[in-house]
Amino acid sequence: MPIGRPKKTKKTRKLKRAAIAVRAPVKRGKLPVSEIGATVRMRAEAAAAIAQARTSHERLRQAIDILPQGIVFLDADGRYILWNKKYSEIYSRSSDLFEPGARLQDTIRIGVERGDYPEAIGREEAWIAERLTRLYQPGERHEQVLADGRCILIEERLTEDGGVIGLRVDITELKQREASFRLLFDSNPVPMIVCALDDERILGVNDAAIAHYGYSRAEFEKLTIGNVQAFDSQPPWAGDHSSDELTARTWKHVRADGALIDLAIYSRQLVYGDRPAVLLSLMDITERKRAEARLAFMAQHDGLTGLPNRGLLRQEIDEMLQHTRRSSDKMAVLMLGLDNFKAVNDTLGHGVGDKLLRSVAKRLRSTLREQDTLARLNSDEFAIIQSGLARPEDAVLLARRLLEAIGEPYLLDGHSVVIGASIGIAMAPGDGEESEKLLKHADMALSRAKNDSRGTFSFFESGMDARAQGRRKIEIDLRDAIQSEVLRPYYQPLIDLSSGRITGFEALVRWPHPERGMVSPAEFIPVAEETGLINALGGLMLRRACMDAVLWPDDVRVAVNLSPLQFRAGNLLSVVMEALKQSGLPAKRLELEITETLLLEKSSQVLATLHALRALGVRISMDDFGTGYSSLSYLRSFPFDKIKIDQSFVRGLGTNNDAQAIVRAIISLGVGLGVTITAEGVETEAELACLRSEGCHEGQGFLFSHARPNAEIVAMLTAQRGIDGGALTAVAKAARVA
Repeated sequence: MPIGRPKKTKKTRKLKRAAIAVRAPVKRGKLPVSEIGATVRMRAEAAAAIAQARTSHERLRQAIDILPQGIVFLDADGRYILWNKKYSEIYSRSSDLFEPGARLQDTIRIGVERGDYPEAIGREEAWIAERLTRLYQPGERHEQVLADGRCILIEERLTEDGGVIGLRVDITELKQREASFRLLFDSNPVPMIVCALDDERILGVNDAAIAHYGYSRAEFEKLTIGNVQAFDSQPPWAGDHSSDELTARTWKHVRADGALIDLAIYSRQLVYGDRPAVLLSLMDITERKRAEARLAFMAQHDGLTGLPNRGLLRQEIDEMLQHTRRSSDKMAVLMLGLDNFKAVNDTLGHGVGDKLLRSVAKRLRSTLREQDTLARLNSDEFAIIQSGLARPEDAVLLARRLLEAIGEPYLLDGHSVVIGASIGIAMAPGDGEESEKLLKHADMALSRAKNDSRGTFSFFESGMDARAQGRRKIEIDLRDAIQSEVLRPYYQPLIDLSSGRITGFEALVRWPHPERGMVSPAEFIPVAEETGLINALGGLMLRRACMDAVLWPDDVRVAVNLSPLQFRAGNLLSVVMEALKQSGLPAKRLELEITETLLLEKSSQVLATLHALRALGVRISMDDFGTGYSSLSYLRSFPFDKIKIDQSFVRGLGTNNDAQAIVRAIISLGVGLGVTITAEGVETEAELACLRSEGCHEGQGFLFSHARPNAEIVAMLTAQRGIDGGALTAVAKAARVA
């Protein structure tokens, strides 16, 4: 690659002329001998100077060849003096034109004619003129695009003798990165801002940022990042000097319309033009923040009324308890339960029920002081924290005001609704010094208020806790008894009143406790229903009753009571089918007794299950008829096989005319519907005689027998075999044998 010859200086030209002048006379022999030595010395000096110039030139050439930028030296006439390899590589299409003494304007013109400079196409002469004008403007920097797409940065400076030193840098890759950045920056849907690191001025924004903030591009260029920040003076990148991507920080910014927005800001340092800058990517998290706030509120508040829930109530109680420890003030926790709320839901619908709860919450809030706390704990229970009390009587006054406020009628969707409430009260610190204990004791007091007389209030007493502990002990023991199958069915006979023969037995659960003896069902059945153990208990009794009954005579049935909660479990049909399959008992010999409470729900699932059971061949009996709600309407909803008259109508039947009228009506109804009528609780001969005279089909009660274990039942059935159909007295006597 030609690099050019060394430039001749005045000194080298003078020495060369002197050498030529000396050399000619010597050759002709005209100089004296004394001058020959001087001439030789001059020639040596000239040769040495030329060699030194060539060496310096070579060293200069080698020095500029190793530079990564292109270098070119031009004289005052714009002619090439010297250039390096990088310059030739940059202009490889024109490098054949580079010769010492060649004019730059000539190489440019030839290059334009060849098409080496696409920017000149169509305006060749004007482009050449502009290029030559820039050549002699000191410090001028501009860019030049070559035919192969490369972009060259040109910087040229004048020398003292009027020449030019030119610098060429290939910035193609830099321009490509810059173009990629612009593409990603300008078209990015994420708002982006470029800020100067030194004075925080906004150097650039993309369209998304303009749309998001509401400022124009011109307005943005007059702002600093601090102008759009709210509350904070430091820029988002303050305190972090990493050049890599920084951790997102949350800031509040203000839009052009004054609205505040929450932003998660990601920042990365870069060079923007020639200025150190930082790129900010802005993620609007305003809605996320609002959603988080809503979720935090919902986590601690009731969705229907907006009141604090149990979790937040516990926090409030604990905070107030800390205050009471530092003062002599007392605090009361009042647990309020609505009376007859379920009836409102059942009769008027859940929509009206929800409106009722919101109205109740509003009334309670208006009755309380500002410093009191109101919370909703579950469907129909509220809790109040009354702080700053001097005496328990203050809680009594509040309880009375609350009961009076709740008792006023409500007008909801055109319905006038009247409900009541019961209240349980626990006092701190006497009844407890922690939130859970106070809430537990207030709940116990509420249960007493509901059980004793609804529409009143009750204070917690220490004996309540003892009773609750006893109930808890029953629950634990009952769970173990069910697991180990300690519970067993006892059987009370059902007697055909016309023949005196035993037609079946009702299975009644019994619990022989190792410490307490025989535990009454009235004591543990409510516990089983409240705790959900009734499903396991009912399944156990059903299986054992079927296993016992399969060994009885084929014409003797077994009746098993079902709890409404067993229907809600959703697997009752499969439980019955499995019990029949395991025992081998024909379905027609199984009778399932339900109460009117079950049909009060009017659930399609309940009716579907009853029809499915009846389709198996199982008989369905309505127990305790006449003690529930709308009994006659329930008889229309399902074709029962049997109706059992509650013992409350049978007791004293021989002398009670009202009871006789009711029993007569039920029996007549049963005959009309074609169902069997069974009277429960038959204890006297007079009651039996009255039932027989009215045409009752079956009887059950202590007159015939108490409930007995299966071994005694087998003996009773064996005794019946030798008695003819009319010997009812003998059967009863045999049944009453201890």
